[in-house]
Amino acid sequence: MLTFQKDEIYTATEVVRNFSPIMEKLKKSQTGKIVILKNNKFEAVMLSMTEYERLQNAIQLLENIYKNQKV
Repeated sequence: MLTFQKDEIYTATEVVRNFSPIMEKLKKSQTGKIVILKNNKFEAVMLSMTEYERLQNAIQLLENIYKNQKV
């Protein structure tokens, strides 16, 4: 189950109105993510570039492991 801290959750309106400050906060955050709500539903996740690269590296590693196991 996914869990989010209160300071990681923003409405779509907040993101539009405060994009630059939210981007700065995102870059400085430990988790490197924020969740965006639209109509009171989780709609999207915004990741810092650092977090995105970390996840991409993890995907690549897992794909390589899977590919090597199939041989």
